[in-house]
This record gives sequence, structure tokens and C-alpha cells, in this order.
Amino acid sequence: MSTRVREVREEAARETYRPRLKVMYEQELRPRLKEELGFATLMAVPRLEKITLNMGVGEAKTDAKQLDSAIEELTTIAGQRAQIRKARKSVAQFKIRAGMPIGARVTLRGARMYEFLDRLISIAVPRIRDFRGFNPRSLDGRGNFSLRIAEQIIFPEINYDDIQQVRGLDVAITTTAESNEHALALLRGLGLPFAADGKERE
Repeated sequence: MSTRVREVREEAARETYRPRLKVMYEQELRPRLKEELGFATLMAVPRLEKITLNMGVGEAKTDAKQLDSAIEELTTIAGQRAQIRKARKSVAQFKIRAGMPIGARVTLRGARMYEFLDRLISIAVPRIRDFRGFNPRSLDGRGNFSLRIAEQIIFPEINYDDIQQVRGLDVAITTTAESNEHALALLRGLGLPFAADGKERE
């Protein structure tokens, strides 16, 4: 883990720490969105609610070490301890039984949420090969945006030599926006890169 990333995480653990992205939202972006989107008050402006990271580990049903490795990697990426995800129901064709561990998940809120998003935008995404923007059509119409990261190694905290295998993860960004238009304005304002023509360029 780089020295700068470690310093940011130590600051994020302090109660007085205010993430750079959150300060920018409160002081610059929120007032601007109020005017651009025509909201009556600042409190009505969309804001981030939580960010959920999920990493599926299908091999966990035969190799418990793979699940342990995924939990450690997701914990390193998120800066918060990841939890085991278990199957909600049995699926015979995949040899999965209800209650069987199938992945890892972590939900970020507050300072850790903004700190993760800042690292994702500033450090991780630029390391994606041939990346040209996320697809805005991945918004669900209720203010939520989901993106797929194909390789966990785009995060500098992950040491390529230490991983057992390259894994992908899903990132779900939940906002208070009530429409795709408002959610897109918020996420673009925060710096998330979207493809201009509505098609993912990855």
C-alpha cells in the first residue's frame, strides 16, 4: 500500500477528517446543482447515500482459501472490513446450497464512502486499459448507478505479486436522486467519467 493511500486512510479514521470530495460537494457542487436543476433548497439537491462493493467467489464452494483471499483484497480496497456473502437459495445446476459462502461485500458510508470514490476516480479508473467512459445507461432510474470493474489490480493498494488470481468486483453507488438526469448530474459533478454518447468505452 502506498504511503499516500495509508495517510489518507489514517486521516479518514479521525472524526475531524473531511474528505476532499465531500468538501467540494458541499461548497461548490451542491450550490451549483441547486441552480442548474432548479431545486428550491439545498437540502433537496441529490447527494451520495452509500457505496456497496461486491466480489463474487464461485470457487469458494470448493476452496475456502479463495474466499479468505477475496475478503482480504476487498478489505484492502475499501479500507473497511468486508463481510461474507451467502447464497439466499439453492441452485442445483451450479451446485450451490442456501447459506453457502459465495462472495464478499462491504458497504461504505460517510467519510470512507467519499474517500473511496475519490481514489476510484483519481487513481483506479485511469489505470483501466482503453477506458473511454462509463455507460450512463447503467443508471436504474431511481438514482443508483452500478459499474463493473474487471480487475481488482487497478487499485494500487493491491500487490499483483500477492494475489492468487485476478478477480472483478461490482460497485453500486446509491444516491438520493429521483431521476437518471439528476443522478448523472451529481456523479458527473463529482468527477465520475461517463461516455458522451451513452455507450460504454472500455
